[in-house]
Amino acid sequence: MIPNRVIFFLFDGVHLLDLAGAVTVFVEAICCGQPYDLRYVSPYPQPGSSSGLGFASVDPPTSVTVTKEDILIIAGMDLRRWDRADDALWIPWLQAAAASGATICSVCTAAFALAAAGLLDGQPCTTHWAQTTSLQQQFPRLKVVENRLFVKSGRIYTSAGIATGIDMALALIEERHGIAFASLLAKVLVVPMRRDGSSPQDSIFLQNRQHINHQIHAVQDYIISHLHQKMTIEELAEQVFISPRNLTRLFKSATGITIGEYIQKLRKEKALLLLKSGQKMTWVAKECGFKSPNQLRRLIQSPKAIELA
Repeated sequence: MIPNRVIFFLFDGVHLLDLAGAVTVFVEAICCGQPYDLRYVSPYPQPGSSSGLGFASVDPPTSVTVTKEDILIIAGMDLRRWDRADDALWIPWLQAAAASGATICSVCTAAFALAAAGLLDGQPCTTHWAQTTSLQQQFPRLKVVENRLFVKSGRIYTSAGIATGIDMALALIEERHGIAFASLLAKVLVVPMRRDGSSPQDSIFLQNRQHINHQIHAVQDYIISHLHQKMTIEELAEQVFISPRNLTRLFKSATGITIGEYIQKLRKEKALLLLKSGQKMTWVAKECGFKSPNQLRRLIQSPKAIELA
């Protein structure tokens, strides 16, 4: 088989996780049998990351001719170090890549680069929630979408930032190799649930985790990985060696909601994603820990129906 090529573009001041998250998805795809050829390019001979780590094994963009079969992923960067005086080093190349019909993707603040190259004019797009207003103000011809993990507009993807590059990369994998393979990669990556572009940035899998209580984080991790089975307060309390009563109090204090509400919200979101992917109601109900398909139907119809199943 001819390898699929994924080209990663690095600005100086690139955010490590913006780059590494998407890279790791395709590395694991290779490990699981899909032939991918990964290339790294930068307009700078030795670009540095926003955290101080530098890169040496990168090629100049002009050394790579992008084709319509390629995926080009531009990692987000520290906008304070983004030197617009160097636009001529990369904008013509990026525009040519888009003109070739390649799939062009931005992670986080790299949406600013796509906008600067004119690739997002009149198109829906997104970026990190803290930069959406700035992106819209600097490039008024864009249609910046709030509260989305990633946005697909034709062959251009823009993601919200940081870990959402993983979600976007998994979506690209799913398009090319199907949901079963994408789900396998998500499991390998220990991603609790692959979210799609229509999921809000404040997905329930990310909500209620801004606290610093390591015991409650551990319980939340356990719940996420055991949604398919019945859970009791006593069982959850045993995971962190505290009493059920203390766990109930600490969970509500740390997260702002009860354990039962948290579990049911997780189950509902996972179920909706699986149903959207075309899975049968009976299988989804079992996979998400519902007693019956009818219970799942009632929950979808009545969001306030909360119980610790």
